[in-house]
Formats: sequence, C-alpha cells, structure tokens
Amino acid sequence: MNPTSRRLALLALAVLPALTAGCVSPGHDLYLFGSLNPKGRVAGARDTALNGVYRRADDGSFQHLGINYPAMLAGSFDPRDSRVFYVATINGVLCTRDGGRTWRIGTSWDMTEPKGVMVDPNAPDTIYAALPDGLGISTDRGQTWTRRENGLPARGKYTQVVTVDRTKAGRVLAGCETGIYLTENAAQSWRAVLTTKETVNDIQQSPHDPKFWLAATQSAGVLASRDGGLTWQRIPGLSAEHAHYNIAFDPTHPQRIALGGWTYGLLTSEDGGATWTDRNAGLPAKHRVWRTAIDPDTGRLYAAVESEALYISDDFGRTWQNGGMTGARIQSFAFVPKAAK
Repeated sequence: MNPTSRRLALLALAVLPALTAGCVSPGHDLYLFGSLNPKGRVAGARDTALNGVYRRADDGSFQHLGINYPAMLAGSFDPRDSRVFYVATINGVLCTRDGGRTWRIGTSWDMTEPKGVMVDPNAPDTIYAALPDGLGISTDRGQTWTRRENGLPARGKYTQVVTVDRTKAGRVLAGCETGIYLTENAAQSWRAVLTTKETVNDIQQSPHDPKFWLAATQSAGVLASRDGGLTWQRIPGLSAEHAHYNIAFDPTHPQRIALGGWTYGLLTSEDGGATWTDRNAGLPAKHRVWRTAIDPDTGRLYAAVESEALYISDDFGRTWQNGGMTGARIQSFAFVPKAAK
C-alpha cells in the first residue's frame, strides 16, 4: 500500500465510528405508560386522543399500542417473551400475550387500582402488584391472583411501588405508606426494614451494584441502602420538605443518578449520590417532573414534565429539547431488550 492509500485507509477507520453511530439500532424498545391525552381535554368531550401504552418507533417518534385506555400506570415484561407484559390500570392488572393486540384482566373486583406491577425476572411466572390496600401476587402468569400480606401492617399497607431484587427469585421490596417492607420468600412473609410517616414513592436497584438501592419518599427525603435493602440511611443534601417521586440509575455510567420531583424538578448526581445538581434550565418553569428515566443504550436522560411534554437530554441535563408527547402525563417508562431476529 502506498503512503497516500495508507493515509486514506487510516482516515476511513477514524471516521467510520462517527458515521455509523447514528445508524446503529438501539438494543431496547422504549415503552411509555400513562394518561397521554392532550392537556385541556374536557371529560366527556369527543376527541381523538389515544391513551395507554406507547412504543418508540425507529424514527424516534412514539406510536400508540393496543387499546385506548385512560389510566395505565406501570408495565412489566416477561423476560422470556417481550410480547407478554402486564400493566397496572385503574381497573386492575391487564395482561397481553401478543404484544398488545389483545388484553385480559386477571385480577378480580377486590384488587383494583394497582399502582405498580413487576415480574420476577428469576421466576417469571410470578408477578407482584402494589395495591392501595396491600399486595397481590400471581404465580401462574397473571391467570389468578391472591393476597400475600403476612407481616404487612393491618393499617398503613397502602403500597405505591413493588420492586424485585434481580439477583434472587422471591426477594422483593414494597414501598408502603408506613415504610419499606422486605420479603425473601415470595411474599409468604414480610418484615419492615424502614419506617416512614408518609408514603415511599419509589424503590430502585442499581444496575451496577445489586447491593445498592435508593428509595424516594413523600416526606423523608431520599434514602440509600448499601446492603441490599436491609438498612437505610437518608442522603444528606437532599431536602425532605417536599416529595421526591422517582429514581433513575444510568445503566451506561455507574456514578450517574437522576431524581424527579414535583417541587424540585430534575436533580442529577454524577458521583454516585454524594452531590446533586439542579438540571431544570431548559425545562418548563414549573418544576413538575413527574417521572425521569435513562436510556440503557445511550445514556439519554428523559424528563416527563406534567401536562407539558417529554423532554430529552443527551448531556445529562445540561441542555434539553422537546421530545414530543405534548400534554402527556407519563406515569412510567420501560426499556425492554429487543427480540433477536
């Protein structure tokens, strides 16, 4: 190879990653759940708004999936088959086994208004539902449901969130109005590991360190556990005056964490939670970040601003752009590995 050809070859190798980076298909599908109708809608009025589940298309837009349902709060997918997933709705837990074309409700009249739902990744026939009056479980892929509340308080067992430990089947943490409860035997029994005066809004496990958990609360600030949820300590520097709603760990960066809240808006940490920075510049003036999430493929940060839109940031909150979904109230995000083709 002559010197000129060699230089051209080296140049091609240098620029090829940059040219192809935007062409690589993401490894995950992104699903949104919530009341995704435009703001200003009048109850009972005729309109064409579609609510329920949305999935990100290849061009980055979001396409409605399945039934038009006004109150879908959270979804969880079967790791064996992403066409099978469960959604917490105002009427109970809905299940689809064909990617959203058809749906079936599995819970009965005494299990309504679940706030969250989660499949056990190590025992995927088992699904947990966070209920306003306790906790429900199905061990047959959502066909039938029972209550397993031994150890939960007789009063104060309103459950906002249920999170399964990805490292061990049957190990689950539930965020209730009186604290965090832990089961290590698939909800046969529960014990309190943290007591609070108001609701625990979110519990998340680090994708990098399974012993590291964070909990966002209504009035006790944000708490951290470094021993798998057995003990908890409040994170200094984060106010407890108002509610923190949800937590997002960055799967692409072990030190990055985001917090969403109604009053505080969007806060981020890039040192594992030691310090926090306000990242509201570029978002709507009212700090109403209902939910936040981080893309496991790219590290893109999402902020669902209540009744405004979905905002996206590719520099971890330093700048923002409108990502669409005008007027939406996005209740939750789910990133699901794409099926192999």
